[in-house]
Amino acid sequence: MSVFKLAFPKINLSGYGAIGALIERIVAEHGEETGMVICDPAMVKLGHIDQLVASPLRFTLFDGIKPNPDTNTVKAAYDEFTRKNAKYVIAFGGGSSIDTGKAIRILSANEGAIAQFNGVEKVKNIGCPLYAINTTAGTAAEVTSNAVITDTETKVKHVIISDKIIPDVSVNDPSVMLGIPASVTASTGIDALTHAIESYVSVGSHQLTDYISLQSISLIAQSLPLAVEDGQNKEAREMMAQGQFVAGLSFNSAGLGMVHAMAHPAGAHKDLPHGVCNAILLPVVCEFNRQNCVEKFAKVAEAMGVDTSNISIEEASFTAIEAIKSLNERVNIPKGFAELGVTEEDIASWVDDALADPCAGGNPRPMSAKQVLELYTRAL
Repeated sequence: MSVFKLAFPKINLSGYGAIGALIERIVAEHGEETGMVICDPAMVKLGHIDQLVASPLRFTLFDGIKPNPDTNTVKAAYDEFTRKNAKYVIAFGGGSSIDTGKAIRILSANEGAIAQFNGVEKVKNIGCPLYAINTTAGTAAEVTSNAVITDTETKVKHVIISDKIIPDVSVNDPSVMLGIPASVTASTGIDALTHAIESYVSVGSHQLTDYISLQSISLIAQSLPLAVEDGQNKEAREMMAQGQFVAGLSFNSAGLGMVHAMAHPAGAHKDLPHGVCNAILLPVVCEFNRQNCVEKFAKVAEAMGVDTSNISIEEASFTAIEAIKSLNERVNIPKGFAELGVTEEDIASWVDDALADPCAGGNPRPMSAKQVLELYTRAL
């Protein structure tokens, strides 16, 4: 077996009450030093950061995060970080907040604009301590070496991949996931499923990531519909938190593929939710990839609860695609990009960006520009 790498946070705190455990840890490590909490306005409005406010922690608050964080947001957050002489960052939220926290970590110890770090291992120095509290069961940003930042000038999503930006401590406390709207639960949940499936069939997959990918697929397939149907289902929320976490461990080592590579331009150009873009593209790209990894897609079907005992491996591989489509339908994912206002003219402009995306190299079946356009068209 060739050399492979597993990279993840030094510490993960999971389960109900994990945020309290993180507070105790930060107080012990930083005392009266000032930190910075990064979140979106909803986290403040919903009272999710009240536990931090009531704690002994000293911090400045930046609550200007929006979906698909961009270079302007990163600059504003970093300016506030330096102005307040903050020593560490607590990123509180989904991928947008945590990716912004990762960007600040980069800028705190490396000269240059954030766009300069686009690509693999362009970050030279480890920056300020970073603590990531995940509030959605989807992006796995709290455990990965990836950050995605939209360039406000070029409309390209910079995908920054570096071990040096993995949070020091990640937190998955399901208490802040209870009551998340059904649509957000669905899109972030299918995002996590995409991580698990893409890393499982990726050219970078290996024995350890295969095992945890299948476990993640199983957890998500079982728990996501329950979490969508009842946002207060504590067990379903906890299982989703675990499922998305191990999917993050998998893709952080094995990589992703063309679902993400094609989803990034859609989000950058049309400001569409990342999870929804992945969900629309997942069955389309899997249909394309199936012939190159038939046995693996047969196992995906099993993990998603399909009884494959009386059918061939080839037939089972097809049922995996149908299971993905069925799950999308059950959790009310849009049927295509057209429902989101995307046109044929839009998708034609995304092809080159998709092929240049760092995730593209992990796809198990290479794609030409013509094939990418065909798949985008099918996803309309």
